[in-house]
Amino acid sequence: MITLINPNIVMQKDDLFGTGIPYMPVELAYVAATLRAKNIEFKLIDSFGLNPKQITRLDSQFVQGLTTDQILAQIPSSSKYIVVYCGLVVTFRVITQIISAVKEKFPNIPVICIENTQQVTSFSIKEASPKLFKAGADIIMIGDPEARIVDVVSGKDLKKIKGLMFKKNNKIVKTELSDIFIKEVDDLPFPAWDLFPLKNYWKLGYAHAPLKSKKYISILTSRGCPFGCHFCVIPATNIRRWTPRSAKNVVDEMEHWIKTFGVHEFHVEDLNPTVKKERMVEISKEILERKLKVSFKFGAGTKIETMDEETIDWMAKAGLTYLSCSPESGSPRILKAMGKPFSHQLALQLIKRLNKDKVTTQACFVLGYLNETDDDRKLTQNYVKELTKAGVDEIALFIMTPIPGTYTFDKVEGYDDYSQLTFSPKWRKEYKKLSSFRIHTYMKFLLWKLRYHPIKLFKQPISFLTGRFNTKMEMTAFRWLKINILSRIPFIG
Repeated sequence: MITLINPNIVMQKDDLFGTGIPYMPVELAYVAATLRAKNIEFKLIDSFGLNPKQITRLDSQFVQGLTTDQILAQIPSSSKYIVVYCGLVVTFRVITQIISAVKEKFPNIPVICIENTQQVTSFSIKEASPKLFKAGADIIMIGDPEARIVDVVSGKDLKKIKGLMFKKNNKIVKTELSDIFIKEVDDLPFPAWDLFPLKNYWKLGYAHAPLKSKKYISILTSRGCPFGCHFCVIPATNIRRWTPRSAKNVVDEMEHWIKTFGVHEFHVEDLNPTVKKERMVEISKEILERKLKVSFKFGAGTKIETMDEETIDWMAKAGLTYLSCSPESGSPRILKAMGKPFSHQLALQLIKRLNKDKVTTQACFVLGYLNETDDDRKLTQNYVKELTKAGVDEIALFIMTPIPGTYTFDKVEGYDDYSQLTFSPKWRKEYKKLSSFRIHTYMKFLLWKLRYHPIKLFKQPISFLTGRFNTKMEMTAFRWLKINILSRIPFIG
């Protein structure tokens, strides 16, 4: 028996910009599917999904889902291994608490930590390994876990399994960091979403991408990203690899979930789905040829300049309704410092095309990068105005935080715990100034939207009240309100 644990979702009390999002644990769902395909017995404990409306307080954080004691009560004593999914950096304190509690109750059962390599809100478990080992972890698995988790739980010699760190005679053994990524993602079974409490996710009424239907499924059409942005953890967790699934395989999965759950809304959680624009056209044509009625949304910030107008037109015909992109900064100087290639003019052109095709768009920015000046931020604000005029529907302004594994990790100090590494890092000495700039920019954005696209702005309160969201901004307000209301209901353990 193998026990898989998905930790809780955590929201920073006064943060609207990146915590409290119910990311579906896609990689853990792939692990479950792989174990099932190999006829390896396991139990899945989705600490968040089993009771997301139960909220407890941990200092300045709201923790959604089961308590640690409730998690422990569900772990079979016959477990041969306990696998903890290291999903999000903001949940780090919860992750280590779970590991410590598990080792205290089951000291002889090895705890395996697996990495979330496919989200920018994750962290490098290699960088975080000293803290994970201190909490009680026995084995840390770097990279894609599917194939190697089977090797570990089947009893293969750990020294012969690549990408591992493990305890041996009070020492940490490290195996070779090669072949730790899946090369043929089409060969993987579809994620085992049937084993997760999906109805509880759906009942929340909010997700990562704007939720308009009663049901949705998160999907990965590719893995990794070939770019090396310095503020991002993905170059560390994916080593600048990009591995796509074929158009047929992607649409096969969509059709599978349509038949299995009646789901027609798909939230694409790829780090960068449009690296190869021809593939997106192939996916779109495959959807159209099968006459599937779907809505698909790019919830993470894709690189918009890897597309062109023809690609956008095909995706819109096939069902693309939302696209998030990441300019990051309006300052060419800061973009260069970030290692972020971006074409401001081309992005404006494509935002106009997306607007014409009635695709809702979001532009994401990182404020407070190393050595950023007031002039740099002014350029960002000016670019926000240009994007608003071009038709962008919403913006997201994140304050840079030094996530373990990023180039910036050891260059910003002031935090006490990894769980403080959110996009509203109040511990940063520049936070007050950056937060003020962020608020003023949001206010200006709304005024510019009122000026250039007033009808869009007037529709947003309706979307909020009906719960059929077009933008994350509407859904974020709903999520914040709901969690704050639930947190006031006394919890009886």
